Amino acid sequence: MQEQIASVGPDERTTLKELALAGGLDGPTPVTCADVADRLDASNQTASRRLQRLESVGLIDREIVGDGQRVALTEDGERVLRSEYEQYRQIFEQESIVAFDGRVTSGMGEGRHYISLPGYMEQFETKLGYEPFLGTLNVALDDDSVAARSQMDGFEPVRIDGWEGENRTYGPAFCWPATVETQGEQGDPEPFEPTHVIAPERTHHDADKLEIIAPVKLRDELALTDEQEVTVRVTAE
Repeated sequence: MQEQIASVGPDERTTLKELALAGGLDGPTPVTCADVADRLDASNQTASRRLQRLESVGLIDREIVGDGQRVALTEDGERVLRSEYEQYRQIFEQESIVAFDGRVTSGMGEGRHYISLPGYMEQFETKLGYEPFLGTLNVALDDDSVAARSQMDGFEPVRIDGWEGENRTYGPAFCWPATVETQGEQGDPEPFEPTHVIAPERTHHDADKLEIIAPVKLRDELALTDEQEVTVRVTAE
């Protein structure tokens, strides 16, 4: 499903925007194919086809009713639009850094396994310039940072391509250059780099946390413990 979302083209994204402008972000909104066609300056058949496509990849929920249909954007649909919005912000406002505040938390230990796989590790060394420690630093974001998470999606990531193993296929991952910042003994910020925020899919990640890789074990290097406050600054390439 996430690969299907990633393949949605500019025509469908334009349709998604028009549905949002019609009220689809606020909940089920009555529309007809003729309404959508007028907004797109397209035929009814084209409008119907695009609505079906957006529904099939999970970007809208749609209910057919007697006088037309009710359409609402899903969380994935809103995320796609926010990503577009942040890209335009980057173009016009020239923002190149976004800061996230949160607390260190324990993960499930899955990062160690996936990072160690040769199909990923070889790309980390080539594309990131280092061999990551086998594990991730997990940061649970505060409410303001959760709301700002989509800003990172406007930054072009380093793509780690998917690959095929003996028994299964492994999906792509995306990495954003970052700095992990803690408070020193005198209260001054102490940044550490290089690090990267990593997500298994650009359009599918937990909005309330970040997973971070680095060439060292960050918990040891920065003397971090659970619930300790950190700031993660993500930089556009």
